[in-house]
Amino acid sequence: MINEKVLVIGASGKVGRQAVTLLQNAGAEVRAMVRNPAAAELPDATEVVRGDLTDLPSLHSALDGIDSAFLIWPMASVPADPAVVEAIEEHARRIVFLSSAAVRDDVAEQVGPIAGFHHAVEHQIERSGLEWTFLRPYAFASNTLAWTPEIRRGDVVRGAFGAASMTLIHEHDIASVAAHVLTNGGFSRTKHTLTGPELITQAEQVRTIGEVLGRPLRWEEITPEEALPKMFPGMPTSVAESALDGYAEMVRRPGPITSAVPDITGLPARTFRQWVDDHAEDFR
Repeated sequence: MINEKVLVIGASGKVGRQAVTLLQNAGAEVRAMVRNPAAAELPDATEVVRGDLTDLPSLHSALDGIDSAFLIWPMASVPADPAVVEAIEEHARRIVFLSSAAVRDDVAEQVGPIAGFHHAVEHQIERSGLEWTFLRPYAFASNTLAWTPEIRRGDVVRGAFGAASMTLIHEHDIASVAAHVLTNGGFSRTKHTLTGPELITQAEQVRTIGEVLGRPLRWEEITPEEALPKMFPGMPTSVAESALDGYAEMVRRPGPITSAVPDITGLPARTFRQWVDDHAEDFR
């Protein structure tokens, strides 16, 4: 499988960028599709092409000669257009889709726009002739970068549901799973729920960031109404409300811990403290 030519769709994002490097390290030939190649800053060996999921001719061009695709879909800005999956099916043999753990297989109708969107794309892929693998991560550790302005201004982070306990996952681990699946056999028609190795509340996350930075950071609880525009700036209201509901649920029922990352990659999942160590300069 190492001779695969893989298209990473969304290669300039946090997961996509790491996937490009890890795929190259595994011996795959990688093409990266980004909206702005001049600003991509990807490894020199990468074939970088301009493309956009809303521009089907550019997508077809990027897919020419491709064996497999890693699809990272910018949910908030691009509708779940079936033509995208049809284009991938026309050119590629298989697909790995970065979905969401919000998707549930045990319900007739998905709850919330995040689950609904990702389920719609999954359904389109399942109906195609592609070999497919779905990666369903829980909360990204990189979501905590939203606190950067407050941390730079002072020692308090304000938000709702500080007791929400979650299994934050390092973007490197998601990319590592994707790269392993794309360069090895045996993962066709499988769905994998990805988590970090520990449960950690939002208040504990703030304290951990402070410990790494050498500062006494603390969490201050505010109402959900106050927190909504602050915690999810620029996000559509329905999506932000759904996300906030998810935080409330994680107070009552903390997210699960799965062994998918070590099972697939052979390496332990990175802790939140390891993620902060990797991103400490982003908070300074």
